[in-house]
This record gives sequence, structure tokens and C-alpha cells, in this order.
Amino acid sequence: MAKTRLFLDTRKKSKSGLSTLKIAIAHHMKTAYIILDVKLSTNQWDSQNSLVINHPEKNRLNLLIADRKLMVDRTLLILNDHGKIGNMDVNGIKVEIEKNMYPEKAEKFELREKRKRDNNLFANRFLAFAESKKKSTQQIYMHTYKRMVAYMNGTEKLHKLAFEDVTKEWLTKFDVFLEQTSPSKNARNIHLRNIRAVFNEAIDDEITTFYPFRRYRIRPVATRKRNLKIDDLRTLFNYPCEPHAQKYLDIFKLMFMLIGINAIDLCNLKEISDGRIEYYRAKTNRLYSIKVEPEAMEIIERYRGNNYLLDILEHWKNHKSYVSKMNKTLKKIGPVERVGLGGKKVYAPIFPQISTYWARHSWATIAASLDIPRDTIAHALGHGGNTVTDIYIDFDQSKVDDANRKVLDWVLYGKR
Repeated sequence: MAKTRLFLDTRKKSKSGLSTLKIAIAHHMKTAYIILDVKLSTNQWDSQNSLVINHPEKNRLNLLIADRKLMVDRTLLILNDHGKIGNMDVNGIKVEIEKNMYPEKAEKFELREKRKRDNNLFANRFLAFAESKKKSTQQIYMHTYKRMVAYMNGTEKLHKLAFEDVTKEWLTKFDVFLEQTSPSKNARNIHLRNIRAVFNEAIDDEITTFYPFRRYRIRPVATRKRNLKIDDLRTLFNYPCEPHAQKYLDIFKLMFMLIGINAIDLCNLKEISDGRIEYYRAKTNRLYSIKVEPEAMEIIERYRGNNYLLDILEHWKNHKSYVSKMNKTLKKIGPVERVGLGGKKVYAPIFPQISTYWARHSWATIAASLDIPRDTIAHALGHGGNTVTDIYIDFDQSKVDDANRKVLDWVLYGKR
């Protein structure tokens, strides 16, 4: 049978510092609350004896509370005697209690609970969570949603899922299903992490206490490092590539010199202020401030734009199409030979897997090889600022500036 207790909820207080008294109902490892029209300060509630104390109306309030508690316990006894309570969830029990307490509002309670159940089903919460994100992140979550629809053989079945239905077994089978079209474990993990994020929010909002990820672990697979060794980087930077490829190579150099700045952020830069570029990274919305070294400035001046710092978006529709072309061109850099009667070009690329991401990874790897502290590298890449300690420490940006200068001196001039 369900159990009840009186509970002064101090988690939320009114402006006057008072907390609401509630009746907690525990059933099948879950808890629901009946709100009483009683607000008290912590020194007015004796939790051990469940009595109001130090209050001018303590006698009246104690009678009111005892009456409400008796009504709740009587409803539970009736449900138990009729053999209903075993098949009910705690929210269903709460509705029955509220209907007995306030019969004139019975229909309202039923409708409220139905709406709550519908809103708190897993798929509905998943879609609401996705809609709260920026557009690019929404697309990632909607891809996960579509894969879940395919796995469940339709939206109707998916939208009947409660959080408690998404068990360790469900997740394991979903991963097996994903493997049919996505052999990469790390790619499949994106979908699983999206599901986990929705669970975390639902727990924070007290929608559910069920959490399958205590038993189901999302285990990443180590990937090949996407970086160039120091000698390879120097080879690339100084390679006599074809004229049409030179700008792409220069922009790759610039990305490296700006501590592996992402292409979208580079394309959207507007100006240099006091010798620095400052921007909010599109991916994380984290503020970056990077000193523009003379070598980087030389490249910027070569490709100055009118409306932007660089002229990329004045020639390309968007950064994605530019990056796609840039990556294809970078992958071809190397010896070129013309063969056949038509003189078709045959490439022998020196780094056939390279992409714009390699600028960021290479900078971090070389910085580490120069014994630059890990926390400095982390702040340079924007990985700091998440801990309580970081909130109280204003990181010295000059450490990042010095680190970048050391990296450039080593790569460009062999100076350590």
C-alpha cells in the first residue's frame, strides 16, 4: 500500500521566506505531492512530530492538517480495499485523492493529469527539448528522432513510450538497429547521448526518476588523431601548390595561427579591435579573444573583405559550401602529373585525409609538445570555464597569447 507523510518543501520559498506544506505520497518507488494551503517558516514546523509550532494559529492549522491527512489516508484505504491501488501509478492515486478533497474540481484534475501524461511521454519531451535548441542542434536531435521512429515502426508506437519503457534493453536493441546503417560506434553514440540529455532534463524537472544510463554506458571508441606532425605541417605550409589552391592553403594556415578557429567563425569575423579578434563561437556560444600575430595579419590583409574581415562570404553562398571545396582542395595538395592525350591531371596528395579540423587538432598537439600547461591549452581551445573553480578565477589571457606565439615560432621558424 502507498505511504504518506507531511513534508515542508523548503526547495522553493516565497518572497517572505515561507515554504509550502505538502502531503507526500510514495508508491512503487515514486512520489507525488498534495499541496496544502499552509505556508510556514522552517522554525514553525516540527518535522519529527509533524506539528505546527511557534505560529499564532498553530491550533487551527494543526486541525486542518490532521483533517487533510486523514482524508488522504482514508482514500488510500478505500482504493486498497477495492483492489485498485496495486495497478495504479502514484499520479493516478493523487488524482483520486484530489477528487475526494475537492469534488467540484474532479473533472479539472482528470484533464490536468491527462495533459501532464501526454506532455511527459518520452517522445513528446524529446521533441520539446529539441525545439528549445538552436537550429543546427535541432537538426541533430531530429535525426535521432527519425531513427527512433524507424526503430519503433512509426510515430504512433514511439509516442506511446513512457520514460520507464526506455530501458537498458531498449537502448541496446536501438544501438543494434542503428548499426545496420551506421557502423561507426561514435556516430551512433550521438543518438544515445541525445536521448540521455532528454532524460537528464526530465529528471531535473521532476518528470521521472527513472534513469537507464546508470546501467547502460555510452562508451566511445578511440579515433585516429586528426593532426599533422611538426615536419608535416611545415611541409604543407611551404608546399608549392597550384595557384587556385593557394588561397585555401593560406586560409588553413590562418585557421592554425588563430588557434584552430572554426571555419564558420572565421567567415563571420567582422573586425580586428586593439590587435585582437573577439567572437562567440557558433558551436558553443563561448566568448573567444585571440591576439592577431603579424603572420596572421599578413594573410588577413591579402584576403580582406568589404563587409567581413575576410572576403570568403563575398564569393561563396555560405561557409558550408566553402569548407566543402576547401577540404577537397586541401586533400589534393601534392605532386600533379598530366597523363593521356587530354592531359588529365593525376594527383598524388601528401595528406589525403586532411580537413579544416586538422588545424585545431594540430595546434593543440604541438602546444602540448612544447610543454605548454594543459589548462592553458584548454582555455585556448575554449574548454575551460566549466568548473566552480573557473568561476572564481579570471584566467590570464596573456598565457594563451604567449602559448600561441611559442607554437608559431616553433612551426614557422624552428625557434623553441
